[in-house]
Amino acid sequence: MPPEDRSASRSKPDSPRTWKSRLLRLLAWAMGGALAAGVSVVIIVGVALAVAYPNLPDISELSDYRPKLPLRVFSSDGVLLGEFGEERRNLTPIAEIPAVMKNAVLAIEDARFYSHSGVDYKGLVRAAVANLGRAKSQGASTITMQVARNVYLSSEKTFTRKLYEVLLTFKLEHLLTKDQILEIYMNQIFLGNRAYGFAAASEAYFGKPMKDLTVAEAAMLAGLPKAPSAYNPITNPSRARTRQLYIIERMEENGFITAEQSEAAKKQELKIRPANDHGRVHAEYVAETVRQLVFAQYGDEAYTRGLNVVTSVNSARQEAAYKALRKGIMDYERRQIYRGPEEFIELPADKKDLEDAIDDALADHPDNGDVMSAVVLEASPKRVLAVRQNAEQFEITGEGLRPAQSGLSDKAPPKTKIRPGAVIRVMRTPKNTWEITQLPEVEGALVALDPRDGGVQALVGGFDFYKNKFNHVTQAWRQPGSGFKPFIYSAALEKGFTPATIVNDAPLFFDAGTTGGQPWEPKNYDGKFEGPMPLHTALAKSKNMVSIRILQAVGTQNAQDWVTRFGFEAEKHPPYLTMALGAGSVTPMQMATGYAVFANGGYRVNPWLISKITDHKGKVLVETQPPLPNEAMRAVDARNAFVMDRLLQEVARSGTAARAQQALKRPDLYGKTGTTNDSIDTWFNGFHPSLVAIVWMGYDNPKPLGDRETGGSMSLPVWINFMETALKGVPEVQPVAPPGVVNVGGEWFYEEYARGGGVSSLGTVTGEPVSAGSNEIQNNKSLGASQVLGERAFTPENSSQQSPPPQRAPADDRRSILDLFRN
Repeated sequence: MPPEDRSASRSKPDSPRTWKSRLLRLLAWAMGGALAAGVSVVIIVGVALAVAYPNLPDISELSDYRPKLPLRVFSSDGVLLGEFGEERRNLTPIAEIPAVMKNAVLAIEDARFYSHSGVDYKGLVRAAVANLGRAKSQGASTITMQVARNVYLSSEKTFTRKLYEVLLTFKLEHLLTKDQILEIYMNQIFLGNRAYGFAAASEAYFGKPMKDLTVAEAAMLAGLPKAPSAYNPITNPSRARTRQLYIIERMEENGFITAEQSEAAKKQELKIRPANDHGRVHAEYVAETVRQLVFAQYGDEAYTRGLNVVTSVNSARQEAAYKALRKGIMDYERRQIYRGPEEFIELPADKKDLEDAIDDALADHPDNGDVMSAVVLEASPKRVLAVRQNAEQFEITGEGLRPAQSGLSDKAPPKTKIRPGAVIRVMRTPKNTWEITQLPEVEGALVALDPRDGGVQALVGGFDFYKNKFNHVTQAWRQPGSGFKPFIYSAALEKGFTPATIVNDAPLFFDAGTTGGQPWEPKNYDGKFEGPMPLHTALAKSKNMVSIRILQAVGTQNAQDWVTRFGFEAEKHPPYLTMALGAGSVTPMQMATGYAVFANGGYRVNPWLISKITDHKGKVLVETQPPLPNEAMRAVDARNAFVMDRLLQEVARSGTAARAQQALKRPDLYGKTGTTNDSIDTWFNGFHPSLVAIVWMGYDNPKPLGDRETGGSMSLPVWINFMETALKGVPEVQPVAPPGVVNVGGEWFYEEYARGGGVSSLGTVTGEPVSAGSNEIQNNKSLGASQVLGERAFTPENSSQQSPPPQRAPADDRRSILDLFRN
């Protein structure tokens, strides 16, 4: 063929038959390739299944789902006081999970949960495409797949893990019902703030049980599984709000709520529980004591078995005790010299940098309940402008500046001067204004128990458990001061003394020859001596000279033996005359036990805290039924307790605690103030026949509280504040005289001393008492100023009015925490 012919032949277009043939060959090649790829995939998947399926974990135990459940502590009236365990969870059966919570979760996590077989295939393809394209995944895990991953697998994003997840999903769907799977999910999922499951999250974020959740609250919680930290309503409120609104819309789209309900939910203002709000009722010391007791019994299982502990504590009284003690301590702080800001920071000029600096400073100085932190922006002696979290600015003026006036002076030292950048503490006043304050250094304790059976009604071991976990109620050994005098007077009643016995409030002096050491010249608190007075007046006025003379007559060894009847340890109260002034060592719990003997008619009761322990299904494991007072528990005669009550009633009516009856306006109150030398410890020990309450205040490292600080000025107001709530609705109790006592001229006497018997006067003349009702008193050759001190030599270390300093319990005495509640 000529060249030009060949060229023409090459340029001639293919015929239709040729194109069809090529197209068919191409399709055949594509189909063959696809078939080969499909066969390869089937082979690979088959091999993978053959290898993976036998290695899947056994999931049969999920049919009896038992997650780690925390130890939970409750008040006697069912209020949650504390939780202990790595995973805070409240296992809730599916039937008890409210529909609003289930619907919110289904709307955002898996709307087709009840209709699919466990795997959302469309979602898987969508996620695969997104991952191949390196786009953000829209998510494809169903609730069943999330259960498989959360219970058995890691969260790593690999093909192998995803394969195991799908295979486990099939197994779960085959083994369990849809409700069982949803129940596991609702209880297992982590939702931030150490909360596992929606019941725990409801408590953590809203402080309420899950059954009380609204649509808006449920939607907020339903947004947490995707990213608990990113959508945390406490730390990221704006992001959490955005996701909440989206979930509400999803609930409406899926028909779970109406348009009206959706609109109302979007408008509802949520009250989020603050991060530092560790409990609705502040019972941290109670919960910790329970934790120690339960751990001693169950070991590490205590934190995973789901034990529920019911205590004797009354939630209303516990919260009243917490608030009363904190108020008393902060009232004391207002009377102290201002110690200065906690820190000083630079205030950047840039607004964003300024906000960050303030946020960082406040994070380093978190709020302590109602004692809140703030950063000063402007400061002068007349006005302080400060800012709190969320950029909340406020002014402090007038009386609100008074507690920190020294820090606002131009002459204030740099460390105490309040200036821009100072981190200070503030509180709201009853008038809803602000005042400057400071975190206290002083500590305190309040314990209340039912004297009829020893059940602890309230216990606050310090100002703030998270600041100082030392439990001053059970661990702090302190001098009781004059609060110990009633136990000496009680011993005297058995030696012939009566409320009408005249005792001389006159000076006493013991020279070195008598004491065997340094001379000792005790004083009354006010430095005054009032001469002869009846016993009941002496106790009401807390006269030291009278107490010493009484102890001289009773005998120090006899008194030491007597006080052990009330639960005090003999070795903590050496038999010297300083015992009359409360120079021994006691804990507030011991004082409560001791005063309970007077309150209940003479019986010794052991304090107890735990009434019942159950497992997570409600099965009772332990139940305590404390014995009611009986003769086997008698510590002192009923008439001794009755007469002492009359004496202690006069203290609360007209003596050093007269404010008690004046404030509470009821006659059935009894008690005794206590103040040690130099006002190092202050007490008020008081009771109603149905409730004993002890208040102590002092520094951990003992030092004077101040010249004008006494049990009546510091501790008594706390007691009154607490009792005002604790006795609300409690009827007045009229005392009933026991057999063996008679009333003569308005005064109560033991029957055998009613007609002139017993000790009529003591120390009013030089030499022997005018009248003595016992051989021991008669055998004392002198009851005046020169009497030998008791039955033992007076040692140098006890030769002054100042006794050994109060102290914390040594390590071997920490057992008291458990021993006091074990019985």
